[in-house]
Amino acid sequence: MTIDAVVANDTIEELQLLELDCLLDLLWRRHQFDFRGYSRGSMLRRMVRAQQFFQCDSLSMLQHRMLHEPAILPDLLSFLTIHVSEMFRDPGYFRALREEVIPHLATFPSLKVWVAGCSTGEELYSLAILFREEGLDSRTLFYATDISPAALRKAEMGIYDLDRLAGFTANHQASGARTSLSDYYTAAYGGARFDPSLRERTLFAEHSLVNDQVFGEVHLISCRNVLIYFDRPLQDRAIGLFQDSLVRGGFLGLGAKETLRFSTHANAFSEFAAQERIYRKAQSAGNVVHV
Repeated sequence: MTIDAVVANDTIEELQLLELDCLLDLLWRRHQFDFRGYSRGSMLRRMVRAQQFFQCDSLSMLQHRMLHEPAILPDLLSFLTIHVSEMFRDPGYFRALREEVIPHLATFPSLKVWVAGCSTGEELYSLAILFREEGLDSRTLFYATDISPAALRKAEMGIYDLDRLAGFTANHQASGARTSLSDYYTAAYGGARFDPSLRERTLFAEHSLVNDQVFGEVHLISCRNVLIYFDRPLQDRAIGLFQDSLVRGGFLGLGAKETLRFSTHANAFSEFAAQERIYRKAQSAGNVVHV
């Protein structure tokens, strides 16, 4: 590649980043969806795919369409929000919840669990099944939140492709299952429909970790594979929300590639199950452990 070509490529990327900043700023000002604190590299890749999908020659043209064609917003948001999940993903995490966290939660007369960034509901149903197997479902209220209304609608339906069930079942068994996953779904609507009773005690709600406030006093927050898409200041904001939302001694579960180690709120938590990225909020002002 010649020097001129390298310079040209650098210039194109710089222009794209400028266009991206303008587009994300407009998305916030016009529609109150704030992606400005997300990783710019990740955002750029997603918006370039959106640009191609909408057959736009540039991000500026995509911005023009978003401004003058509000009907494209739901499809555009589907590129900005990532919905990659599966039931009992990383079974070791759910086994740690079952064997190490549940015994502590079982001491409370009632429980609240917040699934932050619940996507299309796979993690919610995993937790609902786990809590039912451990006899805690009748005294647990689940909050399932996401920034995407479309994802929340899918989560409420609880219908998944049949070809995903083999993977779901294997994960469930590896998590220390006490029952068969087939006990919780029936074949319907061309897919597997999970028992509506699993979501009887679930509140589905739009909530943004970027600009919304504390959700409520909860005992467990499971927010997995969301923070990796945030820049450091936005990660700190989200973790601060989690800290304020948890009761003393409450638990926070993150994704396998996420950590509190570099957060400004790290001192408010101790590592509870370090390998599975489960943390515990300090139980008193004097019980703070660096992580």
